[in-house]
Formats: sequence, structure tokens, C-alpha cells
Amino acid sequence: MDNGYWILLVFLFLGAFIAAAAIATGKLLGFSSKAGGAKFKAYECGMETFGNARVQFKVGYVIFALIFLVFDVEALFLFPIAVHWNSIVDGSLGIPLWVAMVDLGFFFGVLLFGLAYSWKKGWLKWE
Repeated sequence: MDNGYWILLVFLFLGAFIAAAAIATGKLLGFSSKAGGAKFKAYECGMETFGNARVQFKVGYVIFALIFLVFDVEALFLFPIAVHWNSIVDGSLGIPLWVAMVDLGFFFGVLLFGLAYSWKKGWLKWE
């Protein structure tokens, strides 16, 4: 073990020991929880709640948010090539222009396929 990996093992065991010691200290010194009626009541700004506090959201909202997140992250992947586009065009980056164009075409193809698929499934309808 002369290659320096022993320090990694020391930090791994030290981190595990500190985490276990913190959990054990919290269990030993912490207060025990009492299950009562007020513990599981929903708290709404000091007002008494009426009805069921656990409302189910329509799954369409979640799917719409996930689709937005996917397209947002994919738009983020376009920034590096947009920043280096002039270097790609003049050849100073070492990437041929046709490789960058094929890469962008494939990227936009996957993006358009995902949009068409979600449109066909009706996930973009806001009802």
C-alpha cells in the first residue's frame, strides 16, 4: 500500500465513524417522540385546517414540469458549442465543421423526437 490510497481509506473510515457517532449521540441524548393527536395535524399559519390536508396533484403537472426540466437541461448543453462556434468554424479548435454539424443534427433530432413523442402522447395539453 505504498501508492497513496491508504489516505483515502483513512478518510473513508473517519467519515463513517463521525457519521455513526453523530447518529448515536443524537439517539442517546435526544428526546423521545410522543405520538399524539396534535403531532400529525397539518399546520396552516395558525388556522385550523378543514378537510383533508393531503391533496393529490394532477399527474399532468408533474409530467409537464419534467418535460420542461429535460428541455431546459438540453438547452444548457448547447452553450458550450455556442461559445466555441467561431473556433470550430475557423478550425482552430481542431474539430472539423462537419463533425460539429452532425453532432448538432443528432442532438436536435433527439430533441425533436422527444418533443414529437410528448406531443403525440398528449402530455403538452394543459387541461
